[in-house]
Order: sequence, then C-alpha cells, then structure tokens
Amino acid sequence: MQEYIRVIQFGEGNFLRGFVDYFLFKLKEKNICNSDVVVVQPLKNGMCQVLKEQECNYNLYLRGVQDKQVVSEHAYIDIISNCINPYEDYESYINLAKDKKFKFIVSNTTESGIEFDDTNKFDDRPAKSFPGKLTQLLYERYKRNLEGFIVLSCELIDNNGDELKKCVLKYSDFWNLGEDFKNWISKRNTFCSTLVDRIVTGYPKDEKELEKFREELGYDDKCLDTAEIFHQWVIEGDFEELLPFRKAGFNIIWTDDVSPYKKRKVRILNGAHTSLVLGARLYGLNTVDECLNDDTINTFLNRCVFDEIIPTLGSNQDDIDFGNAVIDRFSNPFIKHQLLSIALNSVSKFDVRVLPTIVEYKEKYKVYPKALSFSLAALIKFYKGDEANDSESVMEFMKKSTVKEILDSNLWHVNISDMYDIVNNYYNMISNDGIKTAFDKLLKED
Repeated sequence: MQEYIRVIQFGEGNFLRGFVDYFLFKLKEKNICNSDVVVVQPLKNGMCQVLKEQECNYNLYLRGVQDKQVVSEHAYIDIISNCINPYEDYESYINLAKDKKFKFIVSNTTESGIEFDDTNKFDDRPAKSFPGKLTQLLYERYKRNLEGFIVLSCELIDNNGDELKKCVLKYSDFWNLGEDFKNWISKRNTFCSTLVDRIVTGYPKDEKELEKFREELGYDDKCLDTAEIFHQWVIEGDFEELLPFRKAGFNIIWTDDVSPYKKRKVRILNGAHTSLVLGARLYGLNTVDECLNDDTINTFLNRCVFDEIIPTLGSNQDDIDFGNAVIDRFSNPFIKHQLLSIALNSVSKFDVRVLPTIVEYKEKYKVYPKALSFSLAALIKFYKGDEANDSESVMEFMKKSTVKEILDSNLWHVNISDMYDIVNNYYNMISNDGIKTAFDKLLKED
C-alpha cells in the first residue's frame, strides 16, 4: 500500500465532504493508500464543533441514475482526523505548516472566497480572508525551509488556482514578507486550477427523508451528507503517482488545460439546463426530473443536446458520453431541481451558455439550430409573464419590448438581429397555438 496522503482541507461544508473526502476514503477502502485529512474551518462560524462531536466521521449517501438505472451507495467516511477552527485555536492551525508530511491543500471557500481584502493584517489571528490565512500558513512553512504544497482549488471561478496564487502573492507584497518568500511560493508550491462537477445536495431538507436515514442508521447523524453518483474532477497538472485517483477508477482528468472541459460543461450541462427550463415551465412542469419523464420535453432536450449543442463541439465520443451522463443526471429522482430556481437571471445565462452554440452552429451549417432558437423564443415568452426573476431593468425591458427590439438590444454579446425570422416564428407559434402545440410542431420539423 502507498504511503499516507496527508491533506489540509479549507472547508468543512457539504461539497468537499461529498467530493474530495469521498475519493480519499475510497482509496483507503480499496487498499490503495491511506489518507489523513485535517479540516480547517475558513469562516468564524461553521460545522467544526459538530464534526468533532462525531469524531469527525459522517455518513454519505450517493444516489442517482447510471445507464438509465437508479443506483445508490452508502459510505461511512472516517478519514478526517481533526477539524480546526483557527478563530478559536490559531496555534493548532499555524502548526500544520510545521508538519512536512502534509503535501496537499484542498479548498472550497465559495466563489467569493478567493479575493484580496486590504483590511486583513499579517498579525491577525487568523487573517479574515482564505488567501490571507493561506499566506500565513505558507509563511510559517517557508520559515522552516520545508517543501511547499500542491494546492487544489475547487472554488467555482475560472482559473481558480491561478487566482488564488495571485492573491497570495499580493498579500506577500502587502505585508512586506520579502522577495525570498515570493520566490519560494512560486518555485516550491504548485497552485492547480481545477474544474469540479458533482451536485452535492447535503443534509436532507425533507423531514420524511431524514427520518428514513435515521431509521437506517439507528442514530441522528448531524453531518449527514448526500450527493449524486456522477462526478468529474479536471485538474491542471499530473499528480496521479501521489494521488492515484484514476487507479481507483474515478473520473479524474489530469490535463495541461482545464478550459476545453470548462467549455464542454458550460455548453452541454449548463446550456441544456438553460435551453430546457423556460419552455418546460411554460409547458407546466416544475422540476427537472419531471421534464425527463415527459416524452415531449425529453425529446426536445435530447434534440438540443445531441443534434445541436454537441455537433458544434466536434461530436467526439467524450462529448457524447458527457451528454448521456447529463441526461442521466437530469433524470435523478432524488434531486428535485426546481425549474424556477434554474430560471433565475436566464437572459445573461442564455447569452453565456447557449448563444455561443447558436452562433457556431450557424457558422458551421449555415442555418440556425431550430430547438435552441425555439428555446430563445420560449425565453422571450416567459419574460412576458409573471414568473421571471432577473434584474428590474432586464425584466422591464423584456416585458415591454417586441421580439425585434429584444434581438436588436445590447443584452447579447453578439449581434443576433438576423435571428428575427426564426425566433419570431416560434414566438408567434407559442403565443397563438399554445406551448404544447408549439412543441409538437417543432418536433415534427425535419
């Protein structure tokens, strides 16, 4: 068995416990290597105390659909050895830097976690921001002339590893920690940008569901976590020898560049969500899994994904496999993803997630994609109603403007005025014939 993997983990929330900690647990279960995780609570208030009351152990339930079959898995995760709240025990936190056996740092401190805050001081115990805390830890490591860390950032921002490194270097300058320290950061530490993909639903909100778990376990797990079966972690770098996740059979991709995978996720997963939900809501559905159980909406979704989105990406087998996984994920009966929740700020989402596909499809095939154009018409129709949730200016403009005015506007990052004929045709079809007849007519078109 490989030597211990020792990890400092910034974040004690549902996501890392249902994602990275699960992978590390399975490495131990498969007798590939043992893992030891010390969790650092990045905010003053968190779950550290609750975890410690359970000896840092918790139950994880993975539930979802694979190859059209409902599957589930239960794991008792026992690889977290300690949980430190640096606001209450700064010494234990900073002493982690002295242990040369720690090689990895993993973080998930939310999208707003990676930011520079000039109100942080080096003498704060601890610094308020996550990059500030990390800089303090790294400086303690540097003073002992130890090897640095491999940092795996899981925050949902572009180039998360690069952005975290920039913040740390900025704190180094701001706190006058010296050029030698900055050189040590750059030469003896690796900040990996990563792309994470798994829906972690966390502690059950439904009391009946929670009671079922309590009955099965025989006790009340205050840190119970739930997530979907699907997972993917794309990491810039290659540390498979140190972190043998692929050997354990996980969908981990070591790469030189995360961006193509980010594009695929945005276009297929997020694009499918955005192109689906508004028409489906007009159709009278409430949740994503309901959409997959309706033949009409399911057919529409598959047309969007496999006939229009994936062809613009090249239609390679990896894209097709990812598309099939998306359909399985949307079918998950354990996740009640509300359409109205996904519909929040749909105009800007459509511009980023769907419009690039429409433009590239037109460039490639010389015609506009019908299903995605229909979804734009459905978006416009949806914003004429009372359920849209967006900025006041966007909602006011969408409600009072004609289709032509909307397409001609600066809401979009490209000029789509020449989509007027196809979008207006579908908009009139929805308005005059009703959404159900409009879907039927669309799906009968060649």
